[in-house]
Amino acid sequence: MGTMASLEGRKCLDFGTAPSLSDEQRTAFMAQLNPSWSLKTIDGCERLSREWVVKDFMTGLDFFQRIAVIAEAQGHHPDLHLVAFKNVTVAMWTHTCNGLSENDFIVAYLIDRLAPPASE
Repeated sequence: MGTMASLEGRKCLDFGTAPSLSDEQRTAFMAQLNPSWSLKTIDGCERLSREWVVKDFMTGLDFFQRIAVIAEAQGHHPDLHLVAFKNVTVAMWTHTCNGLSENDFIVAYLIDRLAPPASE
């Protein structure tokens, strides 16, 4: 895979225009993410997910705010979960293709570039 497969500098495609990925594309994009990201199938739909344990509730909310800035700039919004005040999960999939698209990996790649949230 050459630089054509790199997520660096990519911007999400407009809503409704991002096609599903081939297995080869998905594998190439996963290799560019932090290894903590995982693929999960929920209700027949493949999703990209990552978990963090943060210091406290406010740290989780601050991390969500930083993710929100990326999501708004890219026009692609992950599900954000904060459970038991310190367990953070980010999950993404593209609703219009009922699976994963390049957009999910672009947002994950950008989240990986944020300073990690403070942990215990």
